[in-house]
Amino acid sequence: MTTSQQPAAGGSHGFATEQFAPVRELFDSMLDADPRYSAQLAVYVGGSKVIDLVGGPDVAPDSLTGVFSCSKGVSALAFSLLVQDGVIDLDATVTTYWPEFAQHGKGAVTVRQLLSHQAGLVGVQGGFAMEDYNDLPAVADRLASMAPMWRPGNGTFGYHALTMGVFLEELCRRATGLRLQDVYDSRIRVPYAADMFLGLPESEESRFRPVLFDETPAPGFFDPHSIAGVAGNVQAGNLLGLPNIRSVRAAGSCSGAGVGSADGLARVYAGATTGIDGLPPFLSPETIALMSQEQVWGLDRVFCEMSSFAVTFMKANPRMDFGSAQAFGHDGANAALGFADPCTGLALATSRPGTRKAARRAAACNSAPPFEKFFWFRRAGVATPPVAKMG
Repeated sequence: MTTSQQPAAGGSHGFATEQFAPVRELFDSMLDADPRYSAQLAVYVGGSKVIDLVGGPDVAPDSLTGVFSCSKGVSALAFSLLVQDGVIDLDATVTTYWPEFAQHGKGAVTVRQLLSHQAGLVGVQGGFAMEDYNDLPAVADRLASMAPMWRPGNGTFGYHALTMGVFLEELCRRATGLRLQDVYDSRIRVPYAADMFLGLPESEESRFRPVLFDETPAPGFFDPHSIAGVAGNVQAGNLLGLPNIRSVRAAGSCSGAGVGSADGLARVYAGATTGIDGLPPFLSPETIALMSQEQVWGLDRVFCEMSSFAVTFMKANPRMDFGSAQAFGHDGANAALGFADPCTGLALATSRPGTRKAARRAAACNSAPPFEKFFWFRRAGVATPPVAKMG
């Protein structure tokens, strides 16, 4: 395997195999275009690493940074183990595991509906402080006592930005007595040696790079009492600062407080689907098919634009065309992304501790939201990776 290891002046560090050299050229061109642009990119194909790149002033090869809602995808991989083990039944009612959830007519809501953004529990009036998410039972109790913002089961769905992780965590806690973060640590992160944390230990703090925002453009107005305003928690806290709060990243809220490297995030998805380093995939093809099957598609009630979701995972669609019909994963703020595509055996992740200006520049390079057109490959003119057999 031929690789490109050495950086050009001002270019990226790391490597890309010969097939993916154009991806490195594109990565380097973005570094050249903006001296403040910082990013990591990692790709596995068939369980083998083919790209591991880092560049920019605010990131090093061993840096860890906040990956925001990519945390939901990582958490869903851990939750998938509970489904695979028969501990959780997606078609059972939520109240099977969490009886208090039945309040205000929610007793018929299934786990499948709850975890595909259909329950109408996007947040609470007044919002939560970011540190509130460290107290899972209290937040879960408050959500259980709520009336839905729309009638569950009628086909309406909307992105549960800060509450989806609470649902995953509480269902795990009720069904197993364990924290979902601990299930992830013991069954995924440690055995698969992934630099992706749901709860950053103090011993890794020296590697953490805060998410930087050197520009603060005037935000669009959100009525704080609207569905979008409640989902965005606009009355209580700045979501973009979530991973920069030490107590929050230490607790590792599954909604958005995960911290990792691009390689760690890609490694988790590769471990799930193809296996890595001689280890078999930790999810069976049947579990992957079950968890990644599209559940909803259409107009998102929160964002008022096209979205599609599987069980927690995002699915590719014309607005967010990151892979084949089999692809599944999750993006995050500041242009973070992690996903796997069983059709090609590919697992990809990006992370950026860099500035919002840099993220907007990356978007401008492709006339689309960052990475939502899988531009590392398509703009670089790289052919779709060859199909790699799963497992």
